[in-house]
Amino acid sequence: MSAECSSYLNADKVLVSGFSCPRTGGDVRAVYCCGFQDVKYCCDDPHSFFPYEHSYMWWLSVGALVGLSIAAVVLFAFIITVCVLCYLFISTKPRSKLDTGLSFQMA
Repeated sequence: MSAECSSYLNADKVLVSGFSCPRTGGDVRAVYCCGFQDVKYCCDDPHSFFPYEHSYMWWLSVGALVGLSIAAVVLFAFIITVCVLCYLFISTKPRSKLDTGLSFQMA
């Protein structure tokens, strides 16, 4: 099985001549023509869009999830702390005026 990649203009507006897949000296499993209008390459997956491995994106996603999780825990702890402090402030506030020990009787 083989595929033909037609000629195209790359991002620098240079004409790249057409070629057939798999390329000589390349991966024999790359039998499909993949890519966009300005970059074409041979690949082994007909639904591939990029000519490079993108497994690093999973590490970025894991790092982002870890960072967001830590931020969520810190925010949650802050909110709980504020709620506890507000409750303690309200519950320890005296309900009536303090007794000064002086009476207000007319002599």
